[in-house]
Amino acid sequence: MEEEQKLVTGSTNLEGSETKLELTVDEVVEGYVGSLGFSQLVHVLLVSLAWIFDAQSTLVTIFSDAQPAAWRCKTGLCQGNNNSTAKGSGSVCGLVPGTWEWVDGHTSSIIAEWDLICDRRFLAAVPASVYFLGSLIGSAVYGHLSDSWLGRKRTVQLSCILTSITAFATSLSPNICTYAFFRFANGFARSGIGICCLVLTTESVGRKWRGQVGQYGFFFFTVGFLTLPLVAYPTRTCWRSLYKVLSLLPLAYSVLLLPLVSESPRWLLIRGRGKEALEVLDRFARLNGKKKLPSNLSLVNPCGSTNVASSCTSEGDETSPNNKENLWTTRWAAMRMVTVMLAGFGVGFVYYGVQLNVENLNFNLYVSVALNALMEIPAVVIGTFLLGFTNRRLLLSVSSYIAAVSSILCTFFSHKKVQNKYGGSWGQLIIEGIGFMGASTAFDILYIYCVELFPTNVRNFAVSMLRQAIMLGASVAPLLVVLGRLSPSLSFLVFGAFAISSGVFSIWLPETRNAPLYETLKQQEEEEKHNWVSHNDCAIELGK
Repeated sequence: MEEEQKLVTGSTNLEGSETKLELTVDEVVEGYVGSLGFSQLVHVLLVSLAWIFDAQSTLVTIFSDAQPAAWRCKTGLCQGNNNSTAKGSGSVCGLVPGTWEWVDGHTSSIIAEWDLICDRRFLAAVPASVYFLGSLIGSAVYGHLSDSWLGRKRTVQLSCILTSITAFATSLSPNICTYAFFRFANGFARSGIGICCLVLTTESVGRKWRGQVGQYGFFFFTVGFLTLPLVAYPTRTCWRSLYKVLSLLPLAYSVLLLPLVSESPRWLLIRGRGKEALEVLDRFARLNGKKKLPSNLSLVNPCGSTNVASSCTSEGDETSPNNKENLWTTRWAAMRMVTVMLAGFGVGFVYYGVQLNVENLNFNLYVSVALNALMEIPAVVIGTFLLGFTNRRLLLSVSSYIAAVSSILCTFFSHKKVQNKYGGSWGQLIIEGIGFMGASTAFDILYIYCVELFPTNVRNFAVSMLRQAIMLGASVAPLLVVLGRLSPSLSFLVFGAFAISSGVFSIWLPETRNAPLYETLKQQEEEEKHNWVSHNDCAIELGK
């Protein structure tokens, strides 16, 4: 208790007989609310559930856009090719249309329904690519909205509702062009879920738990990945039914559960709504079994203004020029952002590319997807454990290098013909699984790293820019998956090269473990410069 009292001895001003206590959000959380109590756990749980729908929307094409497993002859014109179980569709290209059919029916996937085979096979990669392009554009839009007037919570709600609408509209697509358009719209819609959920959860806890709490969201992404085969298998004869079922979940969440979530107190503060921020923190404290916040407590204005109603302006806001801060015109922040985005491009390319490439493993598709999803669980657990005491930069680079080495090793197995009774090589599957775990860990760490690298008034914008870079890499991945059907070795080498590049770019990023979350760019620049000078002075003293 004595330590807590020392922690909250902020600046004071006398107003009559009562002392005014001014503290930062971090000081209030650590001293009065608790770093991670019951209220914050419930908050994190409710927010992180949205990651389930993000995963399902992203990876649904593994089933809806899959190559049908088998075809059969309808007449005797196939001349001995009856009941083919080959995944390759080349054997049907020379057959007369109407003389054969897909075993699971023509509605089992978009390839079966719209004949995306033979000379039209590359059209099957278009919806997945434009989906990630939609996510790229949406990340910028949602990042701006959540940092400016809409906030974190309402942006998540908007994203979930639009995800539900566009998923249902996708199920009504009459042709491949319309389907690709709605996949683009769905990618745009869902892009607000991940960036806002990550920021909304990490901004409500103490600095000690930021990394672990960020990992909880990725665990629910894995849950969404795992539950996808459970939804897809009953609807395996009709891809439209799959989209209709998935469209119901985010809508129900946004109506029933999301209203129970509180807005980020940090965002409320920088928008000049300090009273509301205190109310949120007070509610957290009381639910944690703590005492009500002192009546003389006020939050330090991060903009340095004496006007209580003033707000810090993030990227693109129209307010006073004296308060306006722009990430791209602040040199250190812009350089840091570019470095993060370059690393993110490689991570996104490898992470999503490996997942979409699962259909080329020659294993049962539903089992393969489930196994790949299970591989994310060790990545989340290991990442959560290591974040507690390991530097972010080291963890990001090592994870990227593990993904790179595993991808390169897979090139040797791609030439081997050893197979199990289900087809495919167990050795390649295991090594690829290890590589995917490395890519998954790097993916998770990079998001948390980005949250800690930038202040509150541009944090969501920064995470959205990272999201754009990741989605840009992901949009190229489906093309490599198609190329991998012709040359598996080349695709694995490319995956490895991009993973190495992500690890190298992390060298130029500063370490953020146990660092505070700053509120403005100016504050962060001054504090980091002060810490750097203090560190150098200490080193000089030790060297005497």
